Amino acid sequence: MFSIPKNRKTLLFILAIGSPIAFSVWQALLNNFAVEVANFGGKEIGMLQSLREVPGFLAFTVVFLLLIIRQQNFAILSLIILGIGTALTGFFPSIIGLYITTVTMSIGFHYLETLRSSLSLQWLSKDEAPRVLGKLLSVHSVSTLVALSILYVVVFMFEPSYTWLYALAGVFTVIIGIFCHFSFPVFSEKVEQRKDLVFRKRYWLYYALTFLSGARRQIFMVFAGFLLVQKFGFPLDKMVLLLLVNSGITAWVAPKMGILIEKIGERKALTLEYIALIIIFLSYAVVDNVNIAFLLYILDNIFYSISFAIKTYFQKIADPADIASTSGISFTINHIAAVLLPALLGLIWMENYGAVFLIGACIAGLSLILVRAIPDNPEAGKETYWQV
Repeated sequence: MFSIPKNRKTLLFILAIGSPIAFSVWQALLNNFAVEVANFGGKEIGMLQSLREVPGFLAFTVVFLLLIIRQQNFAILSLIILGIGTALTGFFPSIIGLYITTVTMSIGFHYLETLRSSLSLQWLSKDEAPRVLGKLLSVHSVSTLVALSILYVVVFMFEPSYTWLYALAGVFTVIIGIFCHFSFPVFSEKVEQRKDLVFRKRYWLYYALTFLSGARRQIFMVFAGFLLVQKFGFPLDKMVLLLLVNSGITAWVAPKMGILIEKIGERKALTLEYIALIIIFLSYAVVDNVNIAFLLYILDNIFYSISFAIKTYFQKIADPADIASTSGISFTINHIAAVLLPALLGLIWMENYGAVFLIGACIAGLSLILVRAIPDNPEAGKETYWQV
């Protein structure tokens, strides 16, 4: 009879598989469902995207909920909520209905991602963290690749309704969550986590790099794909193909990036990422060839897979009891940009789209300056080369 190891790492890998099954399908169908079925216009879709980011902005509240529920159980519950929100989406094709199901989905997604990050840094040793985090990112990408591939084939062959597509993805995710709940023991916490908000001066560089990472990633997520569609007329089938290619490449590259971080350290790895991103954003600002734009999109994703080095840097300098609280805070910091930037940069885009990517290059440049403050061997008491 088939069995799996009932240990912490296995649970982390299953959670990494479960999350993108619901979210990638929800995201891939959203624009078409919102326009074709829910009759959304620009105003409604803008409001929906803002509402979707609110739970991420409020991720710091995870620390208060840990007063009544253990992290492991909370992560599994969040996966189930993500699945429920996705499964219900197709059944409520109205403006209010889609707002409610989106917020439900987003609550599960953002709490799950916060807790996956927290549990990974607590359960993995500092020596193995870069390599295992790379593998977790790879598994996450493979799950996305498989989910989108199945979606593409099902839509092409059977043309099912949105209701069934959302329901199947959501229910399958809920089943994975229920399986995790009943198949794994409740693991003891290696270090009791603080149940209050923790801000420490010595974590300043981690906070700054997290904010800048969120800002530059938001520019890519909102405007890089929009550039392909608006300027180069990229059709839907090619956009889906691009997402599949990205997932496949990330699945292959991410474990190698984990090994790279392990060998050369966070400072050198992140320096490589930010130098590459400066070049990529500057190229976005002036690109006139669709094939080059396609390549830039893929390269951005490849180098973004180094960014989990920010997490391994924090793991090395952190008080182990701070990890859960700081993971929630860092998710909130990361989402400040997600709430503020799209509307602001959208106005700039209307005047000069290249300026948006120049701002992205400046953010990457500031990150490059800050990352030079990371010591070769960071640890508690030796968090940065610079004192503030």
